[in-house]
Amino acid sequence: MSSTYQGRLTLSIFGQSHAPAIGMTLEGLPPGELIDLALLQQFLDRRAPGRNPWSTPRRESDAPEFLAGLVEGRTCGVPITAIIRNENTRSGDYENLRQVPRPGHGDFTAQMKFHGAQDVAGGGHFSGRLTAPLCIAGGLCLQVLRRRGITIAAHIATIGGIADAPLDPVNLRQETMEGLVRLEFPVLDAAAGEDMKVAVEEAKRQGDSLGGIVECAVLGLPPGLGDPIFDGMENRIARLVFGIPAVKGLEFGAGFAAAGMRGSEQNDPFYMENGRVKTRTNHHGGVLGGITTGMPLVFRAAVKPTPSISKPQESVNLCTGEAALLEVRGRHDPCIVPRAVPCIEAAAAIAVLDALLEQESYEHWEKGRGL
Repeated sequence: MSSTYQGRLTLSIFGQSHAPAIGMTLEGLPPGELIDLALLQQFLDRRAPGRNPWSTPRRESDAPEFLAGLVEGRTCGVPITAIIRNENTRSGDYENLRQVPRPGHGDFTAQMKFHGAQDVAGGGHFSGRLTAPLCIAGGLCLQVLRRRGITIAAHIATIGGIADAPLDPVNLRQETMEGLVRLEFPVLDAAAGEDMKVAVEEAKRQGDSLGGIVECAVLGLPPGLGDPIFDGMENRIARLVFGIPAVKGLEFGAGFAAAGMRGSEQNDPFYMENGRVKTRTNHHGGVLGGITTGMPLVFRAAVKPTPSISKPQESVNLCTGEAALLEVRGRHDPCIVPRAVPCIEAAAAIAVLDALLEQESYEHWEKGRGL
């Protein structure tokens, strides 16, 4: 099914933007894993709406209710199901979108697919609201990974063409990662961050929106995770990251820039350090042949501008077939990029833990055979 990711971990996401609740079921977490619910809520608050000037004024508590899978704060081995109740909806703002679709949004394709049966309120199941249950699952996985020495953090690489300082793909420090997840507006260069905020405010004033790029890193990965061809680490991460509605592009390491390099420039020389194989550069982004090398895994996701803008836009009336001028009502983010940062961390965490649990299972099988 389209709303299910299946691997060693199986994640199903359900609900609509203005339904009574949205939620997720995550199956495959090892039993006995301690879950810090306060820490999970801190993570969810980074994505939650209505917290700052650059997000939608729709205010939601985004407090998860666990229906199954946790006993006295620990995983008990059964599927974990949690919901978040929608508390601040204004469905009437969206009724006209059934006839006149928003340019850049899934309104039109939803009509073509479901022929009017879809929920249009708030974008229904096509809404970025569905990244909240993704973050529940990812927040759980982040805690499991952290106990295994693996840290994931992301920052705003660009907004509206304004660039933050990049992460160091070779000598990435744990302190840098920990510092980013504590920031409300996660950037490495505070001055660049202020310029980004000004640009977002100006776009909002004009009834427009901005997009950008999120750069994410995974630190502490062992070499050997992933597989060639269809189950490579890039594939696993891409499948989950592209589940975030606003993501339109993804690159690992040097990414598209590698196409303009020579082999002698793009190849990362190997060397030994303290008994470990490392690379002097990291154009490969921590993955070769679909398998992790032990270097920081670094990727970037392109996030499009929010399609719901108050500027008049050309559209069509699907009932009459005539041209229509659309002015979107409702409450929307002038820039979704800051709130996308924890979503991308969550997607990466699910993919990485999925590969790690698969590797642990394989190693257990090998040990059982005496290999």
